[in-house]
Amino acid sequence: MATGIVWVEIPVLDMNRAVAFYNAVFRLQAEVYDDGERLSAVLWMIEGAPGCSLTQTAGFRPSADGPWIYLHSEDPLDELLTRVEAAGGEILTPHTSMGEAGSYTAIRDTEGNTLALYTAPVGAPTTS
Repeated sequence: MATGIVWVEIPVLDMNRAVAFYNAVFRLQAEVYDDGERLSAVLWMIEGAPGCSLTQTAGFRPSADGPWIYLHSEDPLDELLTRVEAAGGEILTPHTSMGEAGSYTAIRDTEGNTLALYTAPVGAPTTS
């Protein structure tokens, strides 16, 4: 049986603030959708790769203590970190090399979630 991650939902308390943060950091144009039960904003859906969205609904709260999600960008980490701070986020760890596996930096978004921003090593294949 094949297993793997197919979708990631990032919990938010204030959808408009969260969308503004992720749009600014990743240069997206995510829009908010309301299905009457929850607010959501799809950040990305890439064929063959896990999708990611923001979700605001009862009982789904941001946390600094849950699983770490590594969000990939082809932009240099230094550029992302500048945008994180400008959009109201916080840098928790410095740019950290994982050698041949790439590098990351831990951040806290405007909602209180702890996430990692990841960049692949030069020449490595990506899904974006």
